[in-house]
Amino acid sequence: MLKLGKYRHYKQKEYEVIGVGKIEATLEDVVIYRPLYSSEHSMWVRPLSVFTENVEVDGKTMPRFEYIGE
Repeated sequence: MLKLGKYRHYKQKEYEVIGVGKIEATLEDVVIYRPLYSSEHSMWVRPLSVFTENVEVDGKTMPRFEYIGE
């Protein structure tokens, strides 16, 4: 299960994961999160498989989002 709390995207912006849900039509797991770098109160949804995958940046493999605490 994905921990709720703060995450840092590999491009260095921070987000707060507020929950995990499912897409009604496909039952795919999704992550519900919001940006912490903006006063905008928007929520974002991304497939859990994409949220937790690794990316390659400048030849180095790293998590797309890294957990940084509560």
